[in-house]
Amino acid sequence: MGLDATTLGILLFLVPLAGIGVWREARRRRAARKALARAESLGLHEPVSLHPVIDANLCVGCASCITACPEGDVLMLVEGRARLVNAAHCVGHGACKAACPQDAIELVFGTATRGVQIPEVGADYQTNVPGVYIAGELGGMGLVRNAISQGVQAVTHLAGTLDGLRDPGFVDVAIVGAGPAGIAAGLACRERGLRYVLFDQDGLGGSVSQYPRRKLVMTAPAELPGFGTMNFREVSKEDLLAFWKRVVRDTQLEIRAPERVTDIRHVDGGFEVATDRGTTRARRVVLAVGRRGTPRKLGVPGEDLDKVAYRLLEPEAWAGRDVLVVGGGNSAVEAAVALAEEGAVTTLSYRSAKFNRIAPDNEARLAAAWKRPGFEVLLESNVRRIEPQRVVLDTQDGERVLANDQVFVLIGGELPTAFLERIGVHMQWHHGERPAKKRAASGGRA
Repeated sequence: MGLDATTLGILLFLVPLAGIGVWREARRRRAARKALARAESLGLHEPVSLHPVIDANLCVGCASCITACPEGDVLMLVEGRARLVNAAHCVGHGACKAACPQDAIELVFGTATRGVQIPEVGADYQTNVPGVYIAGELGGMGLVRNAISQGVQAVTHLAGTLDGLRDPGFVDVAIVGAGPAGIAAGLACRERGLRYVLFDQDGLGGSVSQYPRRKLVMTAPAELPGFGTMNFREVSKEDLLAFWKRVVRDTQLEIRAPERVTDIRHVDGGFEVATDRGTTRARRVVLAVGRRGTPRKLGVPGEDLDKVAYRLLEPEAWAGRDVLVVGGGNSAVEAAVALAEEGAVTTLSYRSAKFNRIAPDNEARLAAAWKRPGFEVLLESNVRRIEPQRVVLDTQDGERVLANDQVFVLIGGELPTAFLERIGVHMQWHHGERPAKKRAASGGRA
């Protein structure tokens, strides 16, 4: 039986359309496989913190998680199932899990090959030490919004353990760290009428204050007690710090900085918090410090010279000067590129043969800077010694001597594990297993 003209016309329209759809799907799959291979080659497939694990038996490939992720390139469909591709870009906000209609996503810390050490914290953000709470980045959570939420919740829980009695020798809460979690905890204390002290060894802003200039910070809207909404999704370092200054000014939040906490000791009625300026007694303590802790050092002769620093704040100050940046992560690459863009004669030294775990935008900026006069990258190199007017490096081609005015060592930081263990906080290793339910809120008293 022949086809009438109408049916034939429909087929002539649908068959090419279907062919285009098949071609587009094949192209999308090739792109996804290529992206996954590239992420693995760059070391971006290993997450650094809380991240999703997708059950392929439950995933239906609807892409709801991909659409929900504000980071853009963390998740992709690979062979019809969602896959964590650029895992190093995941900041652990959990939007993917909330968006999944099949409940196919779990959020976990670490992987089988890359463990993450995190303090033991209960559902009330209290550690195994009654009266000591942890909020924010130290607990393994990224994203400014998460830190704010945890700072507020920690104070909400600890307020329920206070009996309302006032001891003139104690404040109610000592907060360590003036980043987003610490600021939020301080604001929550003010809102509840709790007496508090807020310490920071550097100043306002926490880890953000140590970023290079103009670095973009990803976040999401959040409510700050006694102030209102923080309505950012992507904001520069400078604008975010200006916002925090306005919050502090408008709420009259008091911050003691620079003042570094050196020890926390249990005493009758609470804790004695020792700093480099004295001691304060507090009934409860909130630790809202970052995970970087103490900067890692090279351990080479001359590293104690004044010209060696472990963070870059003002790259324009080094225009026309000879600068060495040591490191191979995002911080080192961003610093080296920023210095080159400001006119510094910049050398970037990295011990490995290639850069691993750097973001694609930083990879592109590095490639562009590499073509700039006065910018050099020395892979498979190590600093041998630092001298007042020069640095000596071991390279593939032997010893290399460089004129030098400043060295920035950006090789990460040491988690403040020793400090936490000294005050009795238990640490746990996580290797990608499903997280056990947090300890029940103890409501215990210090």
